[in-house]
Amino acid sequence: MSLLFLQTGEKVSSIARKVFEKHFETDPQLGKDYDERRKMLMYDDIMYNLNYLHTAIQLDDNKIFVEYSLWLYHLMCNLMKDIDRARIRDQMVLHYRILNQVLSEALSPEDAQKADEYLHLAIEATEYEAVHFETPSRFEKGGNDDIKTEYLNYLFKSDTKGALGVIENAALKGLPLEVIYEDILQDVMHEVGNLWHQNLMTVDKEHYCTSTTQMALSQFYPAIFSAPRNGHKILTCCVGSELHEMGIRMVSDLFEYHGWDSIYLGAAVLKDAILHAISENHPDLLGLSVTMPQHLPLCREIVSAVREKYPDIKIAVGGRAFLLTNKIWEKWDIDVYTLNAMAFVNWAKEKIN
Repeated sequence: MSLLFLQTGEKVSSIARKVFEKHFETDPQLGKDYDERRKMLMYDDIMYNLNYLHTAIQLDDNKIFVEYSLWLYHLMCNLMKDIDRARIRDQMVLHYRILNQVLSEALSPEDAQKADEYLHLAIEATEYEAVHFETPSRFEKGGNDDIKTEYLNYLFKSDTKGALGVIENAALKGLPLEVIYEDILQDVMHEVGNLWHQNLMTVDKEHYCTSTTQMALSQFYPAIFSAPRNGHKILTCCVGSELHEMGIRMVSDLFEYHGWDSIYLGAAVLKDAILHAISENHPDLLGLSVTMPQHLPLCREIVSAVREKYPDIKIAVGGRAFLLTNKIWEKWDIDVYTLNAMAFVNWAKEKIN
C-alpha cells in the first residue's frame, strides 16, 4: 500500500505544519497551556504520530496505532502534570480529528479510509483510558522482588559496585543463570522503562541503568562460554535502526550457555549485513528482535529475503513491538515467535537436532 503523505520528507513536514497550525487555531487555550518548548515537542509528536500511523497502515494492523495512542496519552499526562488528564485527553482527541481532516485531503481514498478507521479507534481508546486506567505494579512477574528492589535502588544511586554486587550475590546463593537473566535483570529493565515513561527517571539515568546491566551480564561470560558445545549456531540481531538490543543480547547469551555458538550482530543491523552474515556463518537459526513498531516493515522484508535466499534456515522473531500488533507474525513465513528466551531455547532444542 502506497502512502502518499510519506513519500517525501517535505510532504510529511507540510502536513505536520498544517495540523500544528490548525490545532492552535481551533483551540486558542492551547497557546496559553504550552510554552515554546512544549510547542516544539508537540510538532515532534505530530511527526511521530504520522510515522506510527504510516506503519499501522503499511502493515494493515490497527492495534499498532491504538497502543501507541495509549502510550502517548500516559506519557503526556506524566510530562505535563500541571495540566488535567481530561484536558490532555481533549487535546489528543482534537488532534486526531484535525489529523484525520488534513489526511483526508492529502491521501488516496484507500489510504484515507484506513487513516480514518485507525484515528477513530485511537479516539475511542483515549477517551476510555482517561477514565479507566490502572497503576501498574512495580514488577510484572513476581518472585525475587527483594533482589530486584535492591538492584534498582543501587541503580537509582548510581552505585555501580553495589548493583553488580547484588547480582553476584544472587548467583552465589544458587539462583540459576536463567532466573537472573529473565526474572531479575529483564524485569528491572522493564521497570526502568516504565519509570522513564512516568517521567520519574531521566534519560541519562536510563542509559546508566542499561550500561550497568550490560556489565552485570558480562560477569557471567566465563560460565557462559565455557559450556560444552552442541554443534549448532544461532545468529541474532536487532533490525534496521533498532537500538534496543538488551533483550536479544540476553537471548544470545542463554543460547551460548546451553551449548550453541552465537553470532550476535548487535543493534541497528541492515538487511544486506544480515544476509552476508548468514552466508558467511551458516547458522541453523536466525533470531530477529524489534522493539519499536516502526521497524516491523523492515523486519518483514528481512524475513522474506532470508526465506527466499536461505529456505532451510529456521527464523524466529520477538520483541515488544510484536505485542502491539494483532499477532502480525502469524502472517509471516517464520518458524516461531517468542517473548521468552528460555522457551525459545527449549523450542530450538526440540526442533533443531
